[in-house]
Order: sequence, then structure tokens, then C-alpha cells
Amino acid sequence: MSRVSTGPSTEPTTAHALLRRLHDHGVRTVFGVVGREAASILFDEAEGVEFVLTRHEFTAGVAADVLARISGRPQACWATLGPGMTNLATGVATSALDRSPVVALSAQSESHDIFPNDTHQCLDSVSVMRPMTKYATELRRPDDITDLVDSAMGAAMTEPVGPSFISLPVDLLGSEVDSSRPRPPVRIPAKPVSTVEEGWQEGALKAAELLASARHPVLVVGAAAIRSGAVPAIRALAERLRLPVITTYIAKGVLPHGHDLNYGAVTGYMDGILSFPALDTLFGPADLILTLGYDYAEDLRPSMWQRGADKTTIRVAPTVNPVPRVYRPDLDIVTDVRAFVDHLDEHTADLAPRTPHDITPLRARIAEFLADPHHYDDGLRVHQVMDSMNTVMAETAEAGEGTIVSDIGFFRHYGVLFARADQPYGFLTSAGCSSFGYGIPAAMGAQLARPGQPTFLIAGDGGFHSNSADLETIARLNLPIVTVVVNNDANGLIELYQNIGHHRSHDPAVKFTGVDFTALARANGVEAVRATSREELLAALRKGAGLGRPFLIEVPVTYDFQAGGFAALSI
Repeated sequence: MSRVSTGPSTEPTTAHALLRRLHDHGVRTVFGVVGREAASILFDEAEGVEFVLTRHEFTAGVAADVLARISGRPQACWATLGPGMTNLATGVATSALDRSPVVALSAQSESHDIFPNDTHQCLDSVSVMRPMTKYATELRRPDDITDLVDSAMGAAMTEPVGPSFISLPVDLLGSEVDSSRPRPPVRIPAKPVSTVEEGWQEGALKAAELLASARHPVLVVGAAAIRSGAVPAIRALAERLRLPVITTYIAKGVLPHGHDLNYGAVTGYMDGILSFPALDTLFGPADLILTLGYDYAEDLRPSMWQRGADKTTIRVAPTVNPVPRVYRPDLDIVTDVRAFVDHLDEHTADLAPRTPHDITPLRARIAEFLADPHHYDDGLRVHQVMDSMNTVMAETAEAGEGTIVSDIGFFRHYGVLFARADQPYGFLTSAGCSSFGYGIPAAMGAQLARPGQPTFLIAGDGGFHSNSADLETIARLNLPIVTVVVNNDANGLIELYQNIGHHRSHDPAVKFTGVDFTALARANGVEAVRATSREELLAALRKGAGLGRPFLIEVPVTYDFQAGGFAALSI
């Protein structure tokens, strides 16, 4: 029978071994909410590991997700048993579909009392988490904890990267472990482990031939290219051969914001937002699409680039193609993206630069749209808000620094199109899972990962208030995040879909009564103001950027919903 710690002890327990092993793997922060397992773990059992208490387990999961994404190393989150675990599950789902290496941990009922759905607070945690994770297990013997952490870490860092899960019965968590057993050394990989198919070099040579014969090739880049460390090589290749670069939501920043070959991030909402044939302009002339680290979950769909001229498509990714039914490329190369780009660069050394196809009309439309000088009596427009945020980001951040985080809503697609991103992950959003309420925890993770850089958050009133309790966490940690709440007292994206499908709105399904977000912020210890014009917003953003502590700006906005221009969403 396991020996359970009932008071202070110098003997190491499973809790000690767990935290020490997380530390061995580079984890320095565990985000979470603790329950009655506090009798078995205090989270001070290992030096160098800090527990960050959040108001909700979802916050813990997403903060770990973003810290893992930016750092390139697995991060950890914690929940208590039962409903704590189910609250954490959405954070785990976010790291699954957004591809972040997270190790999720939760307490479980005592090992002798695990009868799911019959014991108080006892659910079958592993069965809940298994479909969303790379690895899911429950501790059976205290001395196994080191091996389980190692397995969880290895799975999380194998492409496609994602979450692992360990369920920890509270009695075993407090049980003594054999301190005489040596801890095996940890091998920390420099980047995620990729699948490498035999013969990929021959595929790369064929890709070089196709590139040589193409008139208007385009690079489409996803986040796996960033994870592979390929960004400098992609930039060098694009500049040498004059190849336009288009990215998914989360890969913005592969080329800096103002780079002439940065053709932007793509969203299916862009034609409707701009009232302009943006997708045709970007992809119509292209005759070769070379996808580097492309991931269908990132929501750049093949139908968006299959416009205009006949195209040859090449897929380069660290995993076997999981969606051949929707994307069957002419050439499929499964290998590490960095290795491929280096190989391609070597075998195109004599290739003359291409002539990028012209997107001047699109750029002119974007510039005109963002420069909108009008004062609207019913609230600012989101493009005016984004333009103001970009202005202050450029004023505040050192070259190549700063992060703009977007919660989920219609405004998010303005961020995809317009947000300034001068470094990889300089723009963050839940690209794969679109988790409502993502903004606050993602901004927390970004600021903790980049403590010397500014972090700006844009959130709608719906998503922000779904998770606004963790304003207090931002205040408690004194994270200098500048939050902009664009408030139209509605779930704006859902109202757009009502108009697309029915050409009208149904208010009971989308409208809220008003919330004073400045008062809410102050109640949680965050200074706040309301801005109703561009001038007021710019002044508030500049003030917030210089404070060195949390700051919130509420901005009344209105959307001009039009049903046209969104056909790409249904293809």
C-alpha cells in the first residue's frame, strides 16, 4: 500500500519528483488552479518552478500554450479533479488544434476510490483527454512519475506538436518515492521531431525544377516552418529569388510587416471586409504554390489559392498529409521544413530571380481602408482601431519586437489582415481552435515569454467578458499588457453569419446589455479609460504603452455588415 504524507516530511514524494522532472525538461512555470490535492502538493517542492494561480483553468491551459509556442519548449498547466479537469479540457483542445507542446496535469480521486461517475468528483479523466492529446495516462505507481513525464514531453514535442496529459491520484501524489533511484539525464531537443520520409531529397530536386519553370511562384507558409527554425532560410530564399510570401494567421511575421515580398496573411473574410477581390489578386496569377509547413487546421484552405491560372502545388511538411481529401498536392515532401529549404536553396543557386506578380491595387485598397478619416457617431470602425494599434506599436517597440494578440470574433480577421507583425508569432490568435476567451491568457503567455517587449491585446466584448475574471491575474502579476476591448454589445461574428445566411439579424441570439468595461477593469486593479475617437484612442494607447503596468481601453465600435464577399467561407 502507498504511504501517504500526512504532514511535513523530508522524504521526497511524487510531488517532488514531478516538479523536479518538469524542471529538468525546462519548465519554470506551472499555470493552474489547485483543489483538495493541496494536501499532497504545495508547488514549492522543487526550486526554480513557479506556480501561477489563475482564476480559471482555461486561462491556465492557454497561457501555457502561448508560452510554449513562443519559447519552443513544452510548458505545464494544472487542474484539480473532476470539473477542474473538464474546465482545463478547452485549454488542452486549444493547444491540440493550435499545435503547442503543453503538458496538462490534473488531480484524480484516491487510487482506491476511482469509480468514474460514481465517486464524488470522479470522472474518467484519461478518456476525456485522450482524443485531444498526443499521450494520456494515469499514474499507477509513484516511482513511475519520472518516466511518465518523459513520455509526455516526448509526445508533445513530436510533430504535429500538441498536448500530453497525466492524471494524478491524490494519494499517490503525496506518496513517498524511492530517492535512491537516479534521475536519467534529459535530452532536450532543439526543435520538434519531424517525420522524414526516405527519398525526400529527390522530391526537393523535383521542387527545384518546378520552381525554375514557374513564372509566378508563391510561398505559402504555416507555423510548422517557424517551429523548424526555417524562418531565416525562408527569408533568404524569398529575397534571393524574389518569391512572394503569404502566410496563415499564426505565421504572420515570417517576413516583417513592411517587406515588399510580404503579401500578407490570408483569411476567407478578406474580400468581404475590404469589398475587394483580394484572394483573386493574391493567388490568381500564381502558377506554382509551394506550401512550407502548411497545416489545414490553420484555416488557409486550398480552395482559397485555387483561383485564376492553373497551378502546380507542392506540399512540404513534417508530417504525412492528414487531409488528402481536401488537399492532394502534385508533389508531397515529408521532411523537416528547414532541411528542405536549405536543400532547395542549394539547388537553385543559379536560378534567376522571378518577377513577383503585382498586388499594387490590393495594397492601395488596404492603405485607403486603414486611412479612413471619418468620425462615426455610432462608434469607431475596427480597421481604425487596428491602424491606431499599429501606429503605437511602431512607436513603442524596438525593431522586430512586440506582440499583438487577438481574441476571437469578427475583429480577429481585421487583425489577421492588418496587425503589425515584425517577428514570428508577432501576431497571436487561436488559429486552429478559435477558442472564445483566448485573448487574456494568450496575452499573459506572450508577456511572460517576452517580458521586455510590448504586448497589445484586442478583444471583443463577448470573448473578453467570457474570461474577464483573469484581469485580476494580470493585475496581480503586474503584466504591462495594453488591452483594447472593442465593444458593440453583441457577438459580432455570429451577427455576420446571421446576415450571410438570412440577410437579417435576430437580436436574442447575439445581443447583450451593456457592460462598463472600464469599471470592471478598475474593480480588478487595472487602470482603464474609454476612447470614442481616433485621437482619444491614440492618446490612450500611448499612455498605456508607457505605464509599465496593465491598462485597458474600452472602444465602442460598430460593424457595417454586408452579406457579400464571403463566398470563400463556404468552399
